[in-house]
Amino acid sequence: MTTVLAPVGEAPGTARTRAARGGRRRASGARWWVVLAFLSPFVIGFCVFVLYPVAATLYYSLTDFQAGSYRPVQFVGLRNYRALFTQSDTFWVAVRNTLWMVVVMVPLRTAWAMFTAWVIIRVKRGRAVYRTLFFLPSMVPVVAAALSFIVLLNPVGPLDRMLGWVGIDGPGWFSDPAWSKPSLVLMALWASGHVMVIFSAAMLDVPRELYEAAELDGAGTLQKFRSVTLPAISPVIFFALLTGMIYTFQYFTEAFVASSSANATSSSNDLIGYPANSLLFYSTELYRQGFAYFKTGYASAMAWLLFLVIFAATVVFIRASRRFVHYSGGGR
Repeated sequence: MTTVLAPVGEAPGTARTRAARGGRRRASGARWWVVLAFLSPFVIGFCVFVLYPVAATLYYSLTDFQAGSYRPVQFVGLRNYRALFTQSDTFWVAVRNTLWMVVVMVPLRTAWAMFTAWVIIRVKRGRAVYRTLFFLPSMVPVVAAALSFIVLLNPVGPLDRMLGWVGIDGPGWFSDPAWSKPSLVLMALWASGHVMVIFSAAMLDVPRELYEAAELDGAGTLQKFRSVTLPAISPVIFFALLTGMIYTFQYFTEAFVASSSANATSSSNDLIGYPANSLLFYSTELYRQGFAYFKTGYASAMAWLLFLVIFAATVVFIRASRRFVHYSGGGR
C-alpha cells in the first residue's frame, strides 16, 4: 500500500484527493488516445476523401484550372460563376431539363408509390407477395435498368410492337426529344418500390381507432384516405418529396446511360444529352464540362452552384412543410 505524504501544513486527506484526481486525469488522457486511435480511419478518410476535395473544388472554382494541363493556374475570381449565366447556352438547357424532372418526376413518383402502397395494404391475401414484386425493381442496378428500358422502349422494341398490334403508332421514346424525359419518368415509377415500402409501413401504423371514428361519421373510402391517412402519413410524404428533390437535382446515371446508349453512332461528347439535348441535365453537363472538355474550374463552379441551390431549396422546403406535416405528438 502506497502512503501519500502531505506537505507541511496540509491535511493528509487533501493530498490523497489531489493524487486521485491526477490518476483520473492520466486515465482519461489514455482513454482519449484509444478513442482517437479507433476514430483515426474515419477521420483520415473524411479529410482525404471529403474535406480536401470540397476545399479543392472551392479553390478551383475561382481559378482557370484545367485538368491535364501543365500551364500555371491563374486566380480569376468569380469569372467562372459569371460565365455560367452569360456565356453558356447549354447551361440553361440543363437547368430547364433538371427543373422539369424535379417538378414532374418527384411528385409523380411519390404519388405512385403512395397509391401502390394503399392498394397493397387493402389486399387480403398475398400481400407479402405483391409487396415483394413491387419492391424487386428497386433492387435492379441503375445501369442495368436503364439499358433494359432502352431495349424495351426502342422504336422497334417489344412495347411499340404490342402497340402496333392494336393499331397505335408508338412514339420514339428515348430517340424522340418530346418523349425522352417521360421515358425516364416511366423508369422512375417502375423502380419506386423502396418508397412504396416506406409508405406501406406508415399506412399500417395509422391507428385503427381513427378509421373507426371516421366510419361512424359516415366517411367513405376516399374521405378516410383524405382526412385520416394523408395527415397521418404526412411526415413520410415530406421525407419522400425532400429526398426525391435532392436526388433529382443531381440526376445523372439514368440520363447518361440513356443518352449514351440510345444513339451509339455519334461521338462521345455529342452523345451526352441526346436527343437534341433533351436529356442534358445539370449533372451530365457538369460531367461533360469537367471530364470531356477538362474545364475543371468551370465545372467546380457548377458543382458549388448546385450545392447552394440544393441547400436553399431544402431550407425553403423544410420551412414550408410546417403547414402540412402533422406529427403524432401534435407538433409540426
